[in-house]
Amino acid sequence: MSMLGVVLRQLLRFGLYAGVQVLIIGQLSLFGLGWCFLYLGYILFLPLRTPIALQLLLGFAIGLTMDISYDTGGLHAAAAVLLAYLRPWVLRLLTPRDGYDAQDTVNVHQMGWQWFMVYLLLLVSMHHVVYFFLELGSFRHPLLALGRVGVSILFTSVALLIVQLLFFPVRRGRS
Repeated sequence: MSMLGVVLRQLLRFGLYAGVQVLIIGQLSLFGLGWCFLYLGYILFLPLRTPIALQLLLGFAIGLTMDISYDTGGLHAAAAVLLAYLRPWVLRLLTPRDGYDAQDTVNVHQMGWQWFMVYLLLLVSMHHVVYFFLELGSFRHPLLALGRVGVSILFTSVALLIVQLLFFPVRRGRS
């Protein structure tokens, strides 16, 4: 695929994740305690070989888009940039014994359930802890923040898993 094709594909993905988040998912709440941050899929499902500087810029861009849409004053941008920063570390932590192939992507079908769930839960958890404690502005009500974190991790992770199962191609797993 040409460089222009890659850029156009990523712009389309950006628009889809941001649009669905703002227009549909942002209106959903689970028990008034948890929210789904589907837009995290844009960062989490970037190609494995995406340079870290580009990941940080894309994380800031999607976070800033959410902040502008929800008037949250940088909370989404801060947490999304942290997510983009931590992603390569988690990928290195989870590197298979034989390493990643050039064509590998973050795909539950390709990488396997165990790898995908550890990857997803680690990064979504880190994002949500930072986001909700920043939103609270202090550590005065840690149980409220932890309740929001827990329910939101569950809501976001299930939604992102559904996205993976519905929209990512089924490929032969690793042997």
